[in-house]
Amino acid sequence: MFSVICESREETAWVAATLASFLRAGDAMLLKGPLASGKTAFVQELVAALGSKAEVTSPTFTLAQFYQLPVGTFLHIDAYRLSSVAEFRDLGLEDFVPESITAVEWGDIVEEDFTNALTITFEFVPNHDNWRKLTFSATAERWQPVLKEINH
Repeated sequence: MFSVICESREETAWVAATLASFLRAGDAMLLKGPLASGKTAFVQELVAALGSKAEVTSPTFTLAQFYQLPVGTFLHIDAYRLSSVAEFRDLGLEDFVPESITAVEWGDIVEEDFTNALTITFEFVPNHDNWRKLTFSATAERWQPVLKEINH
C-alpha cells in the first residue's frame, strides 16, 4: 500500500497514465472516497490515457458506461445508488468484467465480488481544496509488481 498526493488535475492525469500502462482485460479497480473527491476525474484521465477520445461522465444514473479502447473495452460502474452487492449482481454486469478493464466508483458496495481488484481510496487534503490523496492497495498477487512500479 502507498499514497500519492495529486496537487493538480495534471498530476492526477500523470498518475492515471502511469497506471494505465499496466492495465489489461480482466483488471478491476475499486474507487472509494467521498463525493467530489476525484473518482470520476481519475476515470476520465484513465480512459484518455488508454487511448479513448470519448467524453467520460459519471454513470450515477445509468449505473454503467462502456468505452471502446484500442485494447478492448473499459467498463465504468457507479455503485452509489446500489444498496447491496445483490443489486449489482442483478444488473448482469459481472459477465463483462473478465473481458474489460473495469473501474467501480463507490467500490466498497461491491468489493466482495471483486476480490482481486486494485483499490484506490480518494481523500481530500486539509487546507488544499484541489489536492487529493490517492491510496493504492491490493492483496491479489497480480497487483504487487504494478504497485511496486507505480510507487517509484
